[in-house]
Amino acid sequence: MGKKVIGVALAGTLLVGVAAGCGDKPAENKAANNGASSDSQTVNLRMTILPDDLETTKLAYEEFKKENPNINVQFETIPQAQYYEKLRLQLSGGEKIDLFGGNMDVFLDTGILEPLDDYIKKDNVDVSGFGPLYDGMKVNDKMYGLPYRKSNYMLYYNKTLFDQANVPYPKADMTWDEFRELAKKMTKGEGANKIYGAYLQQWAQTWYMQAVQTGASIIDKDLTPFKKALQFRKDMEKDGSIMPWSEQVTTSAHYNSAFQKGNVAMNLIGDWHVAQLRQAEADKKISFDWDVVPIPHPPGVAANTSLATPVSIMINKDSKNKEAAFKLLQFLTGAKGAKVFASKGFLTGFTNDEIRKAYVGDGSMKPKNIHYFVEQKEYPEYPLLPGVKNIVVGNIYLQEGELALSGGQTVDQAIQKIGERVQKEWADKYAKDFKAGKK
Repeated sequence: MGKKVIGVALAGTLLVGVAAGCGDKPAENKAANNGASSDSQTVNLRMTILPDDLETTKLAYEEFKKENPNINVQFETIPQAQYYEKLRLQLSGGEKIDLFGGNMDVFLDTGILEPLDDYIKKDNVDVSGFGPLYDGMKVNDKMYGLPYRKSNYMLYYNKTLFDQANVPYPKADMTWDEFRELAKKMTKGEGANKIYGAYLQQWAQTWYMQAVQTGASIIDKDLTPFKKALQFRKDMEKDGSIMPWSEQVTTSAHYNSAFQKGNVAMNLIGDWHVAQLRQAEADKKISFDWDVVPIPHPPGVAANTSLATPVSIMINKDSKNKEAAFKLLQFLTGAKGAKVFASKGFLTGFTNDEIRKAYVGDGSMKPKNIHYFVEQKEYPEYPLLPGVKNIVVGNIYLQEGELALSGGQTVDQAIQKIGERVQKEWADKYAKDFKAGKK
């Protein structure tokens, strides 16, 4: 749920409905295909959106339509596994898609994105609700998309285990060292009945998030914060308070099943785990009580600072209806659209008090402290630079980190190789006009 998958096989685009007002008239259907209309005051847009976001996007559009009855939208989607590759091919092939959603870094090297700065300035768009994400998403001081939703991380904990151990619950303001000590305190037993103090999924993000919390980037030249972060994971394995990486691999362990089993005190994972646990409760698969607190933080970093993956809406630079496309983009990513997404359980890119209330709900569902999700300070999980294919950089961290965690190399060797491989991969970007490797 929290990870982006780029498939190899291609699948056909799914047409999922034409917005109200288009009807079935041949002239209007032809107009929709051409991005024009027989009615000179009507604009027909074509938008591609991720499958999981489709229905909520259509709901938000219905609200938009009340204010903009002359803008019709044909929504399309592509199966998740093929979404990015198929959409890139469509855009590069000249298909008349006006705007689309997804992870912006996937499209930065295509040259297809329309800069939004002039539109934002002209319409005096309120960007304050995006917080640090707004500046973090700039590419060479330009904006190419605005986030309509995002994913971030939280620390889930088994309240029942803490009650049984007579140990206070995790604090909302807790350093990584305090987290480590708490995990040791909650660890007991051996073998199949062992209770682990914490669980860290074997993704590289779960160890390098400590560095990103300080504002560091995975393509910085100075990777000292990442060295400390990888060593921390090694130290927790040595403590015996988390499942070793090697055991996770050999047993095909997974954060969701591990936590639902009831023998993990704390689980560090993303916002999507809320829905997984709610479903498990509905299916009567778990009986323990649970809640969330912010992830631990490095010294000197504010509590409830996390890394986030923004999902944005972008405009095709070849669109013939850019003004109308931006009007829709502005609505979907702004306060009005965000309220619709939040009410459906999405963490939104834009946040204010009203949107927070829509996300938190009436308090009748777990987690009790769900409000922490909408109170975070966030740094983008990945850097946004043309040519920096984050899926490749992420794999470098994963591969070298795994070698260190399996004993195939030291932490020092892993970080040195990460730096060498990343800089070799993007040497021209370091040397030329992009501001990577700033530290």
